[in-house]
Amino acid sequence: MTIAPGRAARPLTSLLPLFALLGVAAMAMRIPILAVPPVLPLIHDDLHMSEAEIGALVGLPLALFALAAVPGSLLVARFGAYTTLVVGALIAALASGARGLAIGAWSLYLASVITGFGVAIMQPALPRLVREWVPERIGLGTAVVTNGMLLGALTPIALTYTLVMPLVANSWRINVVVWAAPGLLITIILATAFPLLPRAERAASKAPDRWWPDWKSPLIWMLGFTFGCNNSIYYASSSVLPEFLNHTGRSHLISGALLWLNLGQIAALILMLWLADRMLHRAWPFLLFGPMAIVGVAAMPFIDGVWMIVAAAVVGLASAVTFAATLALPPSLSRPDDVHRTAAGMFTIAYAGAVFIPIICGGLWDLSGLARLAFLPIIVCSVGLTVLGARLSRYRPSA
Repeated sequence: MTIAPGRAARPLTSLLPLFALLGVAAMAMRIPILAVPPVLPLIHDDLHMSEAEIGALVGLPLALFALAAVPGSLLVARFGAYTTLVVGALIAALASGARGLAIGAWSLYLASVITGFGVAIMQPALPRLVREWVPERIGLGTAVVTNGMLLGALTPIALTYTLVMPLVANSWRINVVVWAAPGLLITIILATAFPLLPRAERAASKAPDRWWPDWKSPLIWMLGFTFGCNNSIYYASSSVLPEFLNHTGRSHLISGALLWLNLGQIAALILMLWLADRMLHRAWPFLLFGPMAIVGVAAMPFIDGVWMIVAAAVVGLASAVTFAATLALPPSLSRPDDVHRTAAGMFTIAYAGAVFIPIICGGLWDLSGLARLAFLPIIVCSVGLTVLGARLSRYRPSA
């Protein structure tokens, strides 16, 4: 357990408001992004898009996660972590709703780009706030953030077809507008809660001096490649599975597969909260759950029915645990005033690679005509996650 210099460990109950804010902020980072995968087949048919173009639609927000991570670090340095967080949440919510007004593929791409930008500038701010608000419980704070992201991802997956689509006459356009509302609500909560925080927590959100990542640091590159493999597994699976199942005449499995891909992640909630601080700087999360991801993804092209659901749940569980284990490293390995810089470098490298994986998956499918080949890049990423994650355990916190 890491304790900031000059600050004694506080009782867990006194940290609950801070954990709550971190959790809802993390939800705002995933609801706008995951509102689209459940309705990808409808978008595909309505806008007459190819498989590669659908892959690009999923990959574009990830591209902004890479391109805007360092500008997000700059905004943290100029205006503070909390202000950057609120502004990013507002941009993401408004732009995600604007996707419902798209008149073609390019306008849909533009709205997705702006949505990705809003989420991207939030990303360096959250690890910084974890380090500054709950330095004595970094592992638990990161687990709360991860759980918020998972709940934010699960909500549109679980409720799109069970609740929203029947109410909006199966319109994918109105559906994405509806899912912009939670993001706006969370933005209001964040904006109004900040003045109520204790003075110490408000002071911790002040702007630091430095923002440009240290690109010569091997740690940043290791974090980036590991996190990139992790994110590629989840986002590429969310993109490939609906199209693969629809192509093979099993569209009735789409909702269940995506639901259990995320429910598998929810199953990791208790595990991560229980083992949060024990996962820091350890190789076992990657050596155990990395191979689970390999097996789950490799099985998907060859199985059907309930086994497809099981495989999706296994991949979801494995990617969630390794996500939390990696996300906790920037605030725990970096100096307090360098957390946002390290995180920005990690996100830039991670998403610069991850953005191409859904596109490569769709491209392999288009070029070969073999739908099963779309899963091959995801398997490669699962292997990379296992190897690189285990090597990260050798790094130790900076003085």
